[in-house]
Amino acid sequence: MTQNGIVLVVCVSIIQDGKFLLIKENKRVAKNMWNFPSGRIEIGEDIFEAAHREVKEETGFEVKLTNTTGVYNFISSTDDQVILFHFIGELAGGSLTVDGEEIIDYAWVKITDFSKFDNQELRNANVLNQIVDNIIEEKYFDINAFHKQLK
Repeated sequence: MTQNGIVLVVCVSIIQDGKFLLIKENKRVAKNMWNFPSGRIEIGEDIFEAAHREVKEETGFEVKLTNTTGVYNFISSTDDQVILFHFIGELAGGSLTVDGEEIIDYAWVKITDFSKFDNQELRNANVLNQIVDNIIEEKYFDINAFHKQLK
């Protein structure tokens, strides 16, 4: 969702066996860049619903959201202010599917190997590095810090 130059985004780090899933994006503003499954929250959409939808659309997986490392605020490469809600997720079903258009590759990466990526290969590298540091340091917060959308 974009309003007055502010973009609301959800982002999910799927962690399994000491590795997390990265996707390689081929989008207009992110050509051949690695990222966690993420995307904009749609108008009227609950942030949990948005997180589940984005993971399913970009990976084919269903996830259980377990924790959060928090909310990140930054200026994107398109000069939008981004408010990013980051979640930790566990696999709960589905199978990995890469559509070949917007998502062109994936990699299961050891958490400790993330630093081997060149920042030029990462979408919003400063934010991703901060998220990974929080994961390594296990700076997790209870997911109940976010309340479900009132209907």
